[in-house]
Amino acid sequence: MMNRRTLLATGTLVAAGVAARAGAAPRMLDIRDFGAVGDGRTLATAALQRAIDAAPPGGCVLVPAGHSFVIAPVTLKGGIELRVDGTLLASTRAEDYPDPLAGLLHAKTAPGLTISGNGKIDGRSPAFMERYDAAGEWYVPKAFRPRLLVLEDCADLRIRDLTLRHAPSWTVHLIGCRKVLIEHIRIDNQPDVPNCDGIDPDHCQDVVIRNCHIRCGDDAIVVKTTRGHERYGPSRGIHVHDCVLDTQDAGLKIGTETVQDIHDVLFERCEIVSSSRALCIQLRDEGNVYGITFRDIRFTARHYSAPWWGRGEAISFTAIPRDPATRLGTMHHITVERVTGRAENSVRIEGSPQARAHDIAFRQVAVTLGRWTRYPGGVFDNRPTSAVAAEEPHDTPGFFLRHVDGVVLDRCRVAWDRPGAEFSNAVQAVDVTGLTLPGFVGAAAHAGTQAVVRR
Repeated sequence: MMNRRTLLATGTLVAAGVAARAGAAPRMLDIRDFGAVGDGRTLATAALQRAIDAAPPGGCVLVPAGHSFVIAPVTLKGGIELRVDGTLLASTRAEDYPDPLAGLLHAKTAPGLTISGNGKIDGRSPAFMERYDAAGEWYVPKAFRPRLLVLEDCADLRIRDLTLRHAPSWTVHLIGCRKVLIEHIRIDNQPDVPNCDGIDPDHCQDVVIRNCHIRCGDDAIVVKTTRGHERYGPSRGIHVHDCVLDTQDAGLKIGTETVQDIHDVLFERCEIVSSSRALCIQLRDEGNVYGITFRDIRFTARHYSAPWWGRGEAISFTAIPRDPATRLGTMHHITVERVTGRAENSVRIEGSPQARAHDIAFRQVAVTLGRWTRYPGGVFDNRPTSAVAAEEPHDTPGFFLRHVDGVVLDRCRVAWDRPGAEFSNAVQAVDVTGLTLPGFVGAAAHAGTQAVVRR
């Protein structure tokens, strides 16, 4: 004999099938009709998976408002919408994650998938932390901690309106996805949890990320090409705009994983509330990075505790081998325009002797440098690398250029606000050719120091 829930579920499926055949929008499949209990304690993984598996093409699986459902990893499929109006809570038991690489919500080759709703997906990061390291000012994770969303080889993907919070590791990892729209999502992670990146497009093409608010400990929005996924090709055609970012690492970033090319990427009209590096390119592998534009961005970059990569650089574009054996790609045709902010460290553009950076243009970039945190300065952060020193003691000019050909600083400006003793020239160029400074404005930080030094 069928119980009431089973009858409801059967009726829902029949109605959905009829609606789909008639060309009308199918009814929603409420996960409670598949046995889910929204008490914040009972594991609802199997019920949610049954609802997803039962949804017809064009169907919508509903996580209803006013309820909290505990889940372990669930496999999504193409052609449906998962609408989260309530709360999905990550199970905190390691035994509920048979595949440690699977995200809490994951999919592979799922075209036409939408993840939406006015609710929350909560990774419950405190439960995956071993302890707090007071000296490092961050949490030390346990051996296992899941990612929230891992979506691979998904075309025509939509993620919108949700709140994603307390991710124990990367929040949204897109691998080999195409024609992606992410909009109006809020990511609210613990700022002192390492590796809880916001959004990571990885070997992805034709991606739009817009109108998102991201708060996290690690990189907020970072474009990658990681090793092992080369079959998906380069990352290209990515447009990030009108986002607000707050992080203890990089705000808008490319790398460090760059095993294939990353090109034709536009970041614009974003506000970086706080970061260890506002704008960042870290080329460390054999891929090439080119055709990158940053424009109309406001930022703050500051020092944080020693474990965090970045030392308060306003902008850091570096091409440094990951190790002595790396065949390094090249970084070229990078444009930064109408970018304004304050920072505790330089604008840094650096190639390598074996892979010189070239054709770098800065237009109307204004940076105010000074010190306001208690952390030690006078260093450039080269991590991750074993080919050169991980951290290089160095004075702090406004713009620092090394191993670069063809650099334009057009109508750029350097100002100083309470500069420390380590602050130096407005521009310092080492092994640089083709440097021009039309309309550049800026003096040295201290009297008796040259404004522009070339050597």
